[in-house]
Amino acid sequence: MATIDRRRVLGAVAAGAAAGLGPAAAAEAQPDPLFPLAQATIPILGEAQVFPVRRIYCIGRNYAAHAREMGSDPSREPPFFFQKPADAVQVVAGGVAEHPYPSLTQNYHHEIELVAVLKSGGRDIPAAQALDHVYGYATGLDMTRRDLQRGMGNQKKPWEIGKSFDRSAPITPILPVVRAGHPTRGRIRLAVNGTVRQDADLSEMIWSVAEQIAELSRAFELKAGDIVFSGTPENVGPVVRGDVLAGSIAGLPDLSIRIV
Repeated sequence: MATIDRRRVLGAVAAGAAAGLGPAAAAEAQPDPLFPLAQATIPILGEAQVFPVRRIYCIGRNYAAHAREMGSDPSREPPFFFQKPADAVQVVAGGVAEHPYPSLTQNYHHEIELVAVLKSGGRDIPAAQALDHVYGYATGLDMTRRDLQRGMGNQKKPWEIGKSFDRSAPITPILPVVRAGHPTRGRIRLAVNGTVRQDADLSEMIWSVAEQIAELSRAFELKAGDIVFSGTPENVGPVVRGDVLAGSIAGLPDLSIRIV
């Protein structure tokens, strides 16, 4: 049975009492973590501070042609979302970053996406006010173990294992809204070994970033530190070790990784 450090508890009670807390609340005021836990962060262009990541939300099938290539009908399907863990972030800050080919998969896919990062949040946010909560934007990749995703989907089971794994969210440094504005149109493109595979315009999104934030806030209380991967265009496809991926979104930092 675990032992209780009476001095630590009494110290917390005393500190809490000094702050005007009751004894029970004071005992739990500032508990020491069992061990340190790293905070996932993303650099901000031109700033010394970094952006702490709370949650990663991703929307599925948000470009009509991609929805069709995944076997869906974009004219009838409401938006749906999934999450990745915060520490799935792999910061790609200039040059070509090495990205490890993950375990368990034989069909590893790229998905280039516009990423919005939130400075504030709330519940039931109106779409007309949703962009007020955006701090900035970045270029990201929603890397996917497609065979695992499809296999679990075919079994009517959650396909988290296909999307939520280590370094499955490569992302560039953030460009703040005060410098980038809110991109609603512009080229979004990804090339593999110099050959363009994905090439579309942000205006082709089915659900805008504002609408995505509004929809998410109906299901979750959004908060500062949340980031939203806003969907990928058509022509997602496989990559293998040695491939170099180069992604770009008009007005935002470029992203490049080598699969190793």
